[in-house]
Amino acid sequence: MASSNCTSQDMASMATQICNQIASIFSNSTHPYPPPLDLLVTELSTVAKQKSRVFLYGVGREGIMLKALCMRLAHLGLSAHLVFDMTTPPIKAGDLLVASAGPGGFSTVDAICSVARSNGGRVLLLTAQPETGSCVKHANVVVYVPAQTMANDADDKDVKSRPLLPMGSVYEGALFVLFEMVVYKLGEVLGESPEVIRSRHTNLE
Repeated sequence: MASSNCTSQDMASMATQICNQIASIFSNSTHPYPPPLDLLVTELSTVAKQKSRVFLYGVGREGIMLKALCMRLAHLGLSAHLVFDMTTPPIKAGDLLVASAGPGGFSTVDAICSVARSNGGRVLLLTAQPETGSCVKHANVVVYVPAQTMANDADDKDVKSRPLLPMGSVYEGALFVLFEMVVYKLGEVLGESPEVIRSRHTNLE
């Protein structure tokens, strides 16, 4: 059995490899789809200016990334809600659903997007499979994140190798980084200062 002891240099090297792999996603072309950052900032700033609501939904680790984004959108002053929370209001015309289906389709994401559309909501879908995913048919806006997911993580792989970022980790990590960029740029667009953003953080901790 190999030793699990890691030096600080080992950890720094591993961290650099992980960060570089995720960063490389943003060098990939998204043509014919617009850049993900531009699309998200445009859609969310429109929601904020119209004082509409934004709803967020994803499954598994993708869902965790969307929960993190939801928190920051609330800090920015948006009316942001996670689907299935007890206090989530109904979606209506003018509202936005931000959903993620990295591999292209999940039955629950399909269903939630369909319900949002049928009630007049606008659907923004994040995905790594914009051409083949089952969820795309429900989307008003498709945000293409060109990263590996479980839809293609076994493609062209040496079966003996052990990937540093397995399964959907590259896509999920890319979502986290993308959302941090979105929060930064959206804060600029909305004119939200760091002090005001911080003042909206809960004190019930």
